[in-house]
Amino acid sequence: MDSALSDPHNGSAETGGPANGTTRPPSTPEGIALAYGSLLLMALLPIFFGALRSVRCARGKNASDMPETITSRDAARFPIIASCTLLGLYLFFKIFSQEYINLLLSMYFFVLGILALSHTISPFMNKFFPANFPNRQYQLLFTQGSGESKEEIVNYEFDTKDLVCLGLSSIVGVWYLLRKHWIANNLFGLAFSLNGVELLHLNNVSTGCILLGGLFIYDVFWVFGTNVMVTVAKSFEAPIKLVFPQDLLEKGLEADNFAMLGLGDIVIPGIFIALLLRFDISLKKNTHTYFYTSFAAYIFGLGLTIFIMHIFKHAQPALLYLVPACVGFPVLVALAKGEVTEMFSYEESNPKDPAAVTESKEGTEASASKGLEKKEK
Repeated sequence: MDSALSDPHNGSAETGGPANGTTRPPSTPEGIALAYGSLLLMALLPIFFGALRSVRCARGKNASDMPETITSRDAARFPIIASCTLLGLYLFFKIFSQEYINLLLSMYFFVLGILALSHTISPFMNKFFPANFPNRQYQLLFTQGSGESKEEIVNYEFDTKDLVCLGLSSIVGVWYLLRKHWIANNLFGLAFSLNGVELLHLNNVSTGCILLGGLFIYDVFWVFGTNVMVTVAKSFEAPIKLVFPQDLLEKGLEADNFAMLGLGDIVIPGIFIALLLRFDISLKKNTHTYFYTSFAAYIFGLGLTIFIMHIFKHAQPALLYLVPACVGFPVLVALAKGEVTEMFSYEESNPKDPAAVTESKEGTEASASKGLEKKEK
């Protein structure tokens, strides 16, 4: 999991080293400002829209759009799993041919990217279809077993409009597979980020603090303690990061001197910010105080990361600055408003948890029985 902000392809005097045996001309101040300003904007878009869509996702009843709820146990294990994955990739790149590994990864992310981009653009594309568009419903269903022991493995509902979106996304996928162009990379990266913020839900604020705290340590260790994360980020040819050229003004769309931002720096704070938006809505005060506070904190934290990186000319673990900002600012607001207890007691049930489903059924049955009793009276 990549989670560092850097300019890995920059071989200019600014970073103090050659790239591919040649020395590139220093990036201009305008090019640097454009690159990091664009990265900041691209990071904000999936967080904002992903958080809004996470509210609808939490209320949705479509099995194909059910969120995946992260529990405190998942949060505690995640940094360990991420570290093992990162180290495994590092060793793979050291032992095996980088070309063949990236070919395999390209095919894998080609499929995932098409699906993620299709899911992302589907709500926007629906506005452009005419009212008389022949829209048919489909369902992809895989089950295991038979009779009463039959269990659903995949239950995905889609329509003709979704197939059109899938076709458009496939065009971007082929473009990425053939050219590895940075714009195609960013389209997939934005789609992955938005889907992550929308579909990954923290069950409470405490779980969010555990997850962000663990990844805070993970990020600092693998960026400052070793060269593993930066090496993997440079070698890994997959849309797991957003990139923007610092020499765009000089070379146009064929620019190749990139600054980058790992998707982990977007999704991890993003799911916490989305949780705070759902907490805001649960308060029923018609205000989004905690959401806007954490959103502003994210802008501050990422801006500080860029500033520190520019001063020290070294890749920075963005979560080092994002985690204290995104957690600290909302907690301070809660302290000022006297809502700390409400914040940490807010709980979201897992729609896939059998206990939650049973409790929901029992509540429905109780409401129905009460209604019958009233009618009888």
